[in-house]
Amino acid sequence: MARRIILDLAVSLDGFIEGKNGETDWCIMDPEMKFNQFLDEIDTILYGRTSYDLWGQYTPKMDDTDDEKEIWASIHSKEKVVFSRTQWGTGDPKVTFINDHIREEVTALKNKPGKDIWLYGGASLITTFVQSGLIDEYRLSVHPIVLGEGKPLFSGIKQRINLMLVNTRAFASGVVQLIYR
Repeated sequence: MARRIILDLAVSLDGFIEGKNGETDWCIMDPEMKFNQFLDEIDTILYGRTSYDLWGQYTPKMDDTDDEKEIWASIHSKEKVVFSRTQWGTGDPKVTFINDHIREEVTALKNKPGKDIWLYGGASLITTFVQSGLIDEYRLSVHPIVLGEGKPLFSGIKQRINLMLVNTRAFASGVVQLIYR
């Protein structure tokens, strides 16, 4: 059975994945959401180059909680695949760059043995995956905030995509997770 590509991300009630200046300080890290459990179910993370530059090698701060440090250690233990038109490598053996033939490369990746694959983002990579029909599961954690402006989750989508809701979970923090296939 092929591995699944899972888009798992936080989104504001009005559909933004970042504020107007790239801020994500509104994202709630709710332990009740069991994000560590999700990380245990994947072994590969897909990044656009900009997202990789921002988060792919992120080092937690000294005053971050032990839970946050544990999450980042888990994230950094995964294989990373970076999609870029301009960069071909970093020298890190745990990082693979894909520069073209996205559909073929992703299909090959899905057919390799392993756990599921997390489509981390950014927005243009998400759009490419949506338009190419490469996302198997959408896990959207809707946060109780209206940002008014910022980077939209779905931008440039030209066709209708019918999804089936398979699960919802509401958390005490006010976050509601919607899972579609």
